[in-house]
Amino acid sequence: MSKIIKTREKGNLIVISGPSGAGKDTIVREVLKKNKNIWISISMTSRAIRKGEEEGRDYFFITEAEFKRRIKDDVFLEYAKYNDHYYGTPKDKINEKLDAGIDVILVIEIQGALKVKELVPDAIFIFILPPSMAELRKRLVNRKTEDRDKILKRFRRAYQEINEVTKYNYVVTNDDLEDAANKVNAILLSERCRVDRIEEVYLNNEEEEIHELLVDKDLENKEREL
Repeated sequence: MSKIIKTREKGNLIVISGPSGAGKDTIVREVLKKNKNIWISISMTSRAIRKGEEEGRDYFFITEAEFKRRIKDDVFLEYAKYNDHYYGTPKDKINEKLDAGIDVILVIEIQGALKVKELVPDAIFIFILPPSMAELRKRLVNRKTEDRDKILKRFRRAYQEINEVTKYNYVVTNDDLEDAANKVNAILLSERCRVDRIEEVYLNNEEEEIHELLVDKDLENKEREL
């Protein structure tokens, strides 16, 4: 039997959330450029598709009636209503990917993230912060996808959501995209190296004898030097 350290092959479930406009999706796209062993779970939503979005890349867009039907069919790991629209994480494929040793990222709203924490407390929770509330307001306005009232509603909600940051494992401030993505990558790497992922350590008798022989030889040399 050779000396090995066997680590848990199951992937990590990573939940990334933060206020609207913090840059969650942009950071995840940067993270994917340096990580091949990651699968992004695409959420479903009942809201209309926005300009620049793509079906199956940003979200799966369905009607509210269809979303409610899927709730009844227990399709979602979690779901929540946010700004008058439903958002949910389909269960299918998540466990399949995790069991295959692939890390799974969920980019979801804070309300949904806290539900996942109840169901999967050992998941990794990362909160993305904007550099300032002034910058957050600027980002929301520059989207040009919503009217003033909806922007104000998102902005007010952002203040409430930031108060939930202490319920997460990590916080990353998105004041520089490359730096923020590097920090998320560092978190993912450190989590893969955790000691509690080690399942077994083997050391056979022959290796133990060699180790003892080397130790004895070293002690003998030191005694001669004295």
